[in-house]
Amino acid sequence: MNTQTISNGILSALMACTGGAILIIDTANAAGFSRPQLISWIFAVYFIGGLLNLILPLIYKIPIAGAHSITVAAFLSTAAAGYSLSELAGSYMLAGVVIAIVGVSGLFVKWLRYIPRPMLDAMLAGLVLNYIVKMVPAFKQAPIIGLFALTGFLVMPKISQKIPPIIGVLAFGIIGLSVSSSFPPLNEALFVWPQPIAPTFSLQAFVSITIPVAILILSNDIAVALAALKKNDYELPVNKVLVISGLATCLVGFFGGHAATVGGMMSAVCSQEEVGPRHKRYWAAVVSGSLVLLFGVFAWGTVLLIEILPLHFITIIAGFTLVGVLLNSLQSAFSETSYRYSTLFAFAIAVSNVTFLGVAAPVWSLVCGVLIAKILGEGKSPVAPILEKSRVVSK
Repeated sequence: MNTQTISNGILSALMACTGGAILIIDTANAAGFSRPQLISWIFAVYFIGGLLNLILPLIYKIPIAGAHSITVAAFLSTAAAGYSLSELAGSYMLAGVVIAIVGVSGLFVKWLRYIPRPMLDAMLAGLVLNYIVKMVPAFKQAPIIGLFALTGFLVMPKISQKIPPIIGVLAFGIIGLSVSSSFPPLNEALFVWPQPIAPTFSLQAFVSITIPVAILILSNDIAVALAALKKNDYELPVNKVLVISGLATCLVGFFGGHAATVGGMMSAVCSQEEVGPRHKRYWAAVVSGSLVLLFGVFAWGTVLLIEILPLHFITIIAGFTLVGVLLNSLQSAFSETSYRYSTLFAFAIAVSNVTFLGVAAPVWSLVCGVLIAKILGEGKSPVAPILEKSRVVSK
């Protein structure tokens, strides 16, 4: 473990424990959940999600990181209205079953095997760009925080090449936050035990909640995580990750949690070259999983702290975190001259971040990119596989 693994692990955890938590809080408030129900939800996804992403990197020595699904939390901000907590719990548990079945069937591995690597880089770059461009309006809303964060990004490499620039962003950003913002007094934090929920099941909830949740987890979280790991030449226990994530999602559903799975952007942060030697990068994921787990343990208190953090501060920090990922992905995607239009369309669709027929943009990005490459005959072969059979641990 070194400075790079620790710092990137911390940043990975911050991505889940700030914006992700805020989305859950907003969704719970919109759905009319009580404070104990909210805390139970946050405890479930962060404690079990953190435990999952602490164990996986230790077992496989791969920088797999995550907690819950931020995209599902965003989806639920509107979709959860009109459903009881017990119906939602049942829907989440069924979504976990669907994901586990996909893993057992091996269909996910077969699907990934036919996706060219430049297409994955283009898709990842498009998703990351969505996070980074949000910094522009955040800078406008909070110019002092933005200028301090930018100063940290530019100054830190001058101070030490061993310390990632994002540490300067975080340190200076906190200074800017303290200078420019005033915070309301904290309410008293009362300890609340997690509450198990008796699930109920309905066809309407299965169609409206279960299927979209499963698709979003598979496309926006697991697929992106595996793409980021593959990009950095890690062997992928794809089917095992799917089955374990599905079972973990079933478990958190029992406490009202929507997902416990690996994370796309979190895995990208922990597996990038800036983390250090390739064989030690999994320690960044261990740090990330440990902090996420602790966040869940102290959910009864951390919720109060998260509620007072300005959203623009979180947006700026998250954007700077992913600058390196974007640069590497763009360079890798568009440096392969045998692919032109296919990677461009894959990138553009991923940037759009639209959902069509219940399927998220990352999936459409890859599907359209592969079809265009095949129609135009791009690539060294009609379809260049990214997952060789000899490098995939599928059982």
